[in-house]
Amino acid sequence: MSDELDTRHQLTPAHLPEEPAPVLSGETALPPRPSTPPTPDDLHAVFDVPVKVQAVLGRSKMDIGDLLRLKPGMVVELDRRVGEPVDIFVNNRIIARGEVVLIDATLGVTLTEIVRKEA
Repeated sequence: MSDELDTRHQLTPAHLPEEPAPVLSGETALPPRPSTPPTPDDLHAVFDVPVKVQAVLGRSKMDIGDLLRLKPGMVVELDRRVGEPVDIFVNNRIIARGEVVLIDATLGVTLTEIVRKEA
């Protein structure tokens, strides 16, 4: 073991330079986050991004044999009751619940609850 003094020391955040991290080739630097929450007008860049929206009335499990025997007019029993809310998924993630509505000859869903992700 050496009798020399250890001149190494630990750097703390106060010792670190306040320079931004270098931008790697092909990357762009992100702008600083605004101090106020975004408004709908701030989101114009994503308005045309397509997403998959699903309204799930319910689910059912069955054997492949039963599935292959299904014919028009047969009833598939779901795990929900009449009047229970349907789940609304966007890109396979639940975002809301709602009620089925009929407008003219078109089915739709009225949102009744926004589902917040638990932290």
